This record gives sequence, structure tokens and C-alpha cells, in this order.
Amino acid sequence: MKAVVQRVSKASVTVEGELISSIGNGLLILLGIRNGDDEKDIEWLSRKIVNLRIFNDENGVMNKSLLENGGDAIVVSQFTLQASTKKGNRPSYIKAAKPDISIPLYEEFVKTIQKDLGKEVGTGVFGADMKVDLLNDGPVTIVIDTKNKE
Repeated sequence: MKAVVQRVSKASVTVEGELISSIGNGLLILLGIRNGDDEKDIEWLSRKIVNLRIFNDENGVMNKSLLENGGDAIVVSQFTLQASTKKGNRPSYIKAAKPDISIPLYEEFVKTIQKDLGKEVGTGVFGADMKVDLLNDGPVTIVIDTKNKE
């Protein structure tokens, strides 16, 4: 699994003009699921994200996690994070898991991060043409890949 984690002042997801999710201060998490990902990836990634110390403390130092900050989160599935651009100019998505694999893993990731965070999180609509609006705070953007844990 690969996640792009963005610290935001606000973020929202709209599908066909309908607001699906919105948050204030917190994290927008773009999640790309690849073939071979499993529950171990979900558990590790969720814990890593909710405990990332990327929010400012009282001294303006990035020293607080989403848990400590009390912020919210939106998780949006994004298969294009698994793109390979090694050959030519057209990305290959061969590493991205097909919907029959990725939908259950995405749904399980959402449940796990909700449990780890102790509150509901927003989501996108899997496979939909989503419009994601965000105000990146910092900007702070972190890329995490479960295949690079070491």
C-alpha cells in the first residue's frame, strides 16, 4: 500500500456535485492498493498515519500526531499511486490491485483507521470521478509505502 498523507486546514470530496465528505484541520489520505497487499499492511499503515508527528505543538514544532491534535481524516482510494513510469510516457497500472481485491482492503483500512483514531473518518466513493478540494497546511505532504518499512 502506498499513501500520500497531506496535512490540511480543510478538505472535501465531491461526486457529481454532491458533497460526500468534508473536514477541517486534519489529514487527507490518498490510498493506493497494490497486488499482494493484506491486513498486515493495513494495520501497520493505519498506526503509522495516526501517530505521525506532523502537527505543530505550542512551540510551532511538528511534534504532535493526529491522535494528539484531535483532527479529522478523509481517506480517498487512488489507484494511480501505483503507477509505473519506467517505460514510455503512458503510466502502467499493472501493480494496482483490481477492484475485487482493492475494495475490501480499502473498506478494511477505513475501519482500522477509524478504530485507531477513535472516531469516524470521511471517505470518497470508490471508482467514482471525485473532485478533491484541499487547503494543504504547511504544506506538509508525506509519502508512505508499506513495502519500504525498513
